[in-house]
Amino acid sequence: MARLLLAPGEPVRVEAGAMLATSYGVVVEAKMHGGLLKSLARAALGGESFFVSTYTAPEQGGWIDVAPNLPGDVQVVELDGSMGWCITRGSWLASASGVDLETQWGGFRNLFGGEGGFLVHAAGHGPVLVSCYGALDVIMLQPGEFVTVDTGHVVAYADSVQSRVRPISQGMVQSMKSGEGLVFDFAGPGQVFTQTRNPRGLVGWLQANGLGTRA
Repeated sequence: MARLLLAPGEPVRVEAGAMLATSYGVVVEAKMHGGLLKSLARAALGGESFFVSTYTAPEQGGWIDVAPNLPGDVQVVELDGSMGWCITRGSWLASASGVDLETQWGGFRNLFGGEGGFLVHAAGHGPVLVSCYGALDVIMLQPGEFVTVDTGHVVAYADSVQSRVRPISQGMVQSMKSGEGLVFDFAGPGQVFTQTRNPRGLVGWLQANGLGTRA
């Protein structure tokens, strides 16, 4: 959980359904952020909600408590306008009004139903909150340093980091269809956020126990 402290009249954008509680007098408005096309892209491709909730503090200021759907950590990224961040689907939680969100292509995996593929790109000024499933780890890459991470464990990475998606072994077509065996290769400099749990594993467990579908 994270508590967002707001100055008088300050707005903040929050993923729909993430609000846990607010101080009295905070006003909320749910609308399409960036217009119809951007909202459709965020929902269909980026894995986020179609609507974004904007909370605005009253004249005395206020606060908002937000929490992600899955149990895990919340991390704050401070944007100063010089560099943005790529956030994997479902990991964006909230951001300041000075942060712009775009959906961009991050690899081929989403075409076959796996996580990854399209990413939410955050740029501008102000804090961004990202959430993860399980514990969050920060990998700090030096210039020219490489790391390989399973796509299901990637949360976010800075624009300064170069990335590519590839199958970890032979059998590329089978890997793309099944959603298994694909990894991100990252090259520094910059930070990469990873999560200890894989949402794909949770989905598999639910389906195996007859909880992943509805009659």
